Amino acid sequence: MQTIVPDHDKKNWICVIGPYAKPIARIKPGETVELQTMDAFGNEIHSESQTLTDIVQMPFVNPMTGPFYIEGAETGDMLSVKIEQVEIARDFGISAIIPDFGGVCGTSWTRTLNDPLKARIFKHKINGDLITWGQGLDIPKIPIEPFYGTIGTSPSLEAISTLSPGFHGGNMDDPDVCPGNTVYLPVEVPGVLFCIGDGHARQGDAEVSGSAIEVSTRGVLTFNLIKKHPIRTPRIENDEYIMTVGSARPMEDAARIAFYELILWLEADYGIERIAAYQLCSHVAKVRLANMVDTLYSVSAKFPKEFLPIKRR
Repeated sequence: MQTIVPDHDKKNWICVIGPYAKPIARIKPGETVELQTMDAFGNEIHSESQTLTDIVQMPFVNPMTGPFYIEGAETGDMLSVKIEQVEIARDFGISAIIPDFGGVCGTSWTRTLNDPLKARIFKHKINGDLITWGQGLDIPKIPIEPFYGTIGTSPSLEAISTLSPGFHGGNMDDPDVCPGNTVYLPVEVPGVLFCIGDGHARQGDAEVSGSAIEVSTRGVLTFNLIKKHPIRTPRIENDEYIMTVGSARPMEDAARIAFYELILWLEADYGIERIAAYQLCSHVAKVRLANMVDTLYSVSAKFPKEFLPIKRR
């Protein structure tokens, strides 16, 4: 099994997802790979006494491990990534208040005349499967729920910041990108040029401050290709749900994209007539607000598998 480790000299981690970076590894369909990722701050923060603005220089955040070249992948295929395992690689996580960033303050995209929030670093101890939130707050320890905040494939032409989500995946911050689940991504260029990173020990829905409990990780992933099966947005699947992710602003457009793609999936693969699928989603579907902080917001539409046609499950 290949093991891929990012270089801290920036030779094999990147802050854009696109078709121009040289692949750091080649992977065969069906291959399982072990890889390491750095946290959203490039593993540069280890103390609450550090000065955040000396370290975080937007938009140079969310360094990704990659890109990976998937052998035999062609435009119009679909990449399948089974997340076998995500381990937290250290005994602490970092979160932060970043000026001009967050869901309920003025940002670079939503302007207000209020002063930016003051920068602040939070360090959270991790012991086994439990997080001590800290700051003298008397609350129970928080169970870890590790996942990858950013996962994506190269667009055909442009290079997109790893801070941004989109039709290629990217910084969706969806907690369903977690161990046991399979992520499906579009293939827009030969070889896919897949990237991953932005490990989280825990994140609430919406990631409202713009920072999860950020960690470096060791992960195990299995890659496969579904040939000649183009998709337009990321999909996720587990034993309970099929899911689609839409990213846009305003937030309702992200939800519309997610449900549009979910309805087309129900029609194409499960034989549910489109209008019936539309109505059925009104009755049984669920929605997750993955993030309301990034350059685009991400919403996941989730359809329970128990309500799929019995012969098509």
